[in-house]
Amino acid sequence: MIDFKLSNGVEIPAMGYGVFQMSSAEVAEHLPQAIQAGFRHIDTANGYYNEVAVGEAVRESGIPRSEFFITTKLWPRDYGTADCMAAIDASLDRLGTDYIDLLLLHQPYGPYTEAWKVMEEALAAGKVRAIGLSNFPREKFQEVLDVADVTPQVLQVELNPRCNQHVLKEWLAPLGVVFEGWYPLGHGDAELLKLPPIVAAAEAHGVEPAQVCLRWSIQEGNVVFPKTCNPEHMRQNLAVLDFALTDEEMAAIDAIPQAPYYVVPDEAPAFIDQMPPFDQQM
Repeated sequence: MIDFKLSNGVEIPAMGYGVFQMSSAEVAEHLPQAIQAGFRHIDTANGYYNEVAVGEAVRESGIPRSEFFITTKLWPRDYGTADCMAAIDASLDRLGTDYIDLLLLHQPYGPYTEAWKVMEEALAAGKVRAIGLSNFPREKFQEVLDVADVTPQVLQVELNPRCNQHVLKEWLAPLGVVFEGWYPLGHGDAELLKLPPIVAAAEAHGVEPAQVCLRWSIQEGNVVFPKTCNPEHMRQNLAVLDFALTDEEMAAIDAIPQAPYYVVPDEAPAFIDQMPPFDQQM
């Protein structure tokens, strides 16, 4: 496994297993397959309603908790100072663990600067090992920086060859922020996998175009956690650690015109306030 080192020295595996939009039953079936394949980094969230299943799969694997890297995320309704620590404790309870490896603020809405200060307290108390943000644009990231004693160690955003985030990464480079990417394969965009630079690299290395996209992202210094319920695809995803793209191949992919698949709205969408209680696991 390739690991990246966060600004506080914590090491994070570059390849993770994502459980977004997976029911608890699906997690119970497929996360053990991913663990057996070799995945140790798991990305969940209280808003995914499957933290309990993730925790159970980790415990039932028979592998020491210390060998896993578990990420979860807080939802905006729990950002207020009075609610945030209780929400962190609730995630710990659902996961059945004494600590969370990485805790993120999931969405850039609500009193996120208040939540950041509570997350700093959780970090100091050992409840979490690293803290960061998810889906935060530059302006809102700066608002967190303005109140922070601990600089966010991770930013999770859309990252793929059509959304390489180079401008945002350049801005944050002096802070040592590690980027994590969702939609690493373009949200199922078959046309992305047919682009000439990606096809050419796949043919040169004898791999699939999807593997080229994942390898490109890791070589860019990004953490990726592609979601799949297919054991063969799990093995293919891990196999991207076994080859490397050339500088010329990386440059050709970097030159792909940018067209993000999703733009995070400035104002909170309706679904932000419509989530049922997080203890109602699916």
